[in-house]
Amino acid sequence: MFSENLKTARTIKGLTQAELAVRLNVVRQTISKWEKGLSVPDAEMLIHIADLFEIPVSELLGEKNSKRVWRK
Repeated sequence: MFSENLKTARTIKGLTQAELAVRLNVVRQTISKWEKGLSVPDAEMLIHIADLFEIPVSELLGEKNSKRVWRK
């Protein structure tokens, strides 16, 4: 679920994997692994990602919120 939510949030914000990687101070391959579900970020990075996309960590991890409107 995280992998799908990350990719959705990234594309809605109009970021490439490379651009997101720069903002998170990781390599592009790390973003690719997260989006493919091959690895997951640690708790501190999850918080940073959620802050960047202005969504709660719980929602990034898969909690359903029918009222959520993804913002650009």
